[in-house]
Amino acid sequence: MITCSAPGKVYLFGEHAVVYGQSAICCAIDIRTRVQVERCDSVIIQSVLGRTGIDYNIHPYVSRAVEKMQEQADIKGVHVRVDSELPVGSGLGSSAAVTVATLQALSYLSDSGLKLEEIAIMGHEIEKEVQGNASPTDTYVSTMGGVVMIPQRRKLQALDCIIVIGNTGRFSSTRELVASVAKLKKEFPEVIDPILSNIGNMSHIAEEYVSRKDYATIGKLMNVNHGLLDAIGVGGAELSALVYAARNNGAIAAKITGAGGGGCMVALADGPSTGKIAKAITDAGAEAIITRNTHEGVRLEPHK
Repeated sequence: MITCSAPGKVYLFGEHAVVYGQSAICCAIDIRTRVQVERCDSVIIQSVLGRTGIDYNIHPYVSRAVEKMQEQADIKGVHVRVDSELPVGSGLGSSAAVTVATLQALSYLSDSGLKLEEIAIMGHEIEKEVQGNASPTDTYVSTMGGVVMIPQRRKLQALDCIIVIGNTGRFSSTRELVASVAKLKKEFPEVIDPILSNIGNMSHIAEEYVSRKDYATIGKLMNVNHGLLDAIGVGGAELSALVYAARNNGAIAAKITGAGGGGCMVALADGPSTGKIAKAITDAGAEAIITRNTHEGVRLEPHK
């Protein structure tokens, strides 16, 4: 029996623009998905969503990961158990984390010896196949951990500040939101293209401030990034209410993270304001999750 875990992520900058080759800065968070695998006679996938075989409706990412590993390793039957701290469809990279953790666990189980780079690439291929389009960001950050500039895959300074996430609890479809931005881009390229370019440029400007740990300036830029995401139609009243609740209660920055349209927002906090920000998010009707940046990506978990 093998257990591997992989972290979720938040975007500091760059979501949606990264789909079009722009740069993004992404941060692995210490909230993880654990996948346990052991050989058996058939393929069984078990999670809070239910118990299935290969099933692209209920367990699309795990199903594709199992099939992909079966193509290159001696894995006929396997029992996969998924236990995740990451809310599904929330913009925290739950699909990437479960994909990466499954691939790594199956790699250990079959003695495939896949390198981390290979896990990240395979994970991205799976997300593309399941979603129709996907950036390599989530799977790379979930595999490698830390704070990463994408697509350059450049590791940046770790964040020292506290991360407070506000989860609306409302599922958002990455596929639908990516498609809605693509439609808007096609309809008004002269308006939308510069917005996406500016979101990408912000990542390059922010890189220097991340290395300096200048959170006040990072915060200003993150707040601008939120406004640009709102402009391309991936915000909403619920997320904005959480963003402003966090900002009004001492957050260094607050913005949408991930696809938008529901899901989560992220705030950066210093120690003293953390509780106040979390309470403001809860009072606004969402779940508050307090976490930190983690340098660890996918890892083998010890068995007790």
